[in-house]
Amino acid sequence: MPSRILSFRRSHPHNRDSKTRQGHSENLTDLDTGEQRHHSAAMDFLHFGKDKRHGSSGHSISKGKSSPKIGPAKAARLEIVMESPPCVFYGGPTSSGALFSGQLRLIVTEPEVLLTSIDMDLNGHTVTKKPVAKDCPDCRNKSSVINSWHFITEPTTYSHGTYQLPFSYLLPGHLPATTKSSLANIAYTLDVTAVTTLAENITYHYPLRVQRALQPGPEKQSVRVFPPTNLTVNVIHAPIIHPIGSFVVQFRLNGVVNKEKDVETRWRIRKLDWRIDENIRNVSPACPKHAHKVGGEGKGQQHEDTRLIGSDSLKKGWKTDFDVVGGGQIELEFPATIRANSNPVCDVESPTGLVVTHMLIIELVIAEEVARPTSGKHAVPTGSARVLRTQFKVILTERGGMGVSWDEEIPPMYEDIPPSPPGYGGTTMTTMSDYSGEELPAPPEEELERMGIHD
Repeated sequence: MPSRILSFRRSHPHNRDSKTRQGHSENLTDLDTGEQRHHSAAMDFLHFGKDKRHGSSGHSISKGKSSPKIGPAKAARLEIVMESPPCVFYGGPTSSGALFSGQLRLIVTEPEVLLTSIDMDLNGHTVTKKPVAKDCPDCRNKSSVINSWHFITEPTTYSHGTYQLPFSYLLPGHLPATTKSSLANIAYTLDVTAVTTLAENITYHYPLRVQRALQPGPEKQSVRVFPPTNLTVNVIHAPIIHPIGSFVVQFRLNGVVNKEKDVETRWRIRKLDWRIDENIRNVSPACPKHAHKVGGEGKGQQHEDTRLIGSDSLKKGWKTDFDVVGGGQIELEFPATIRANSNPVCDVESPTGLVVTHMLIIELVIAEEVARPTSGKHAVPTGSARVLRTQFKVILTERGGMGVSWDEEIPPMYEDIPPSPPGYGGTTMTTMSDYSGEELPAPPEEELERMGIHD
């Protein structure tokens, strides 16, 4: 590296004025050759770093700031304008997909330009945050081409102006949605490349966001039993939740009273804590060069991460009734929501190894007390307490809104139309046949209305 930097400096001897060069030569006359090389390399590295940070073209300037590099103007530029709604998969992996369409704009700034090809690729990218080899780009990044467009097949001349090239594609519904998590990212891009006859590449990259929305279903009811006690927990909650908004959780604890001969044992809730955990699991694949680190090709390292995206602690708000038949009950209803600054990741299960799930966890702190029939309603705490913990799976997804799948919006295809209109009541109610009776008399001539050419 020092030799490379030194050669970079030597290629531009006129960057310093003559006075500076003379001063350096006078100060370095007493140094040997080795010290001169080390000193020069260190100074060159510092100046080279400054030039790179300021975006200069590589020339070292001792005084003042370097001017930004201005490349040659290209003969044309590219833009993408989407005409379809956002890409949303409605339903699970069996979704019919998302249809998107748009216009690729070619804006020619020169009088004319001759292009040999205009190609566009829809690429899927997977970026692993914890690759097998830390500094290996092949272990970190994986890309695949989903679809390609070739707008021209032979050299074409374009004059000054704007040209629009339409495109459309049906994204398969099994693809994972765009995801940005702590372990891996999934993204989609439209990459366009136009090549001129002078071998100049004109490129443009458009990020395409893909979402998935699941329609809300009926509320889910779950029952948990805590042996050896008679306590049972009944929870009713929405199985599908959203990043914005809240959902109601109905909680009921049964079997809180155990009656014996002269003693009645009760359980009271002292505190209820709930939280929503986001569990992320990803398998980092290895490139062929580093496959030996994980035991061969086709294998990888698994990483897991769990983070809190919503929580609350309740110390009141429940209704206790010890006289309910069956051992009494305690009822509570509370709203649960996701923190606005938590940046939650929707549920996803990708073939690349990224899996994101969410769990609703409820923890109860209950205290035992004893009441005797002679003491009335007064109960004495026994000092015994227990912690009840249960969890329920929830699915975090985007809101579907008023959108519907693309296949429900299009009109019926030609082959789906029946050959004739449907009958009215069937053939038994309406029939038609030829008249076979006597000849009908003609109407009088005076009753016929005369019509002229100009009527």
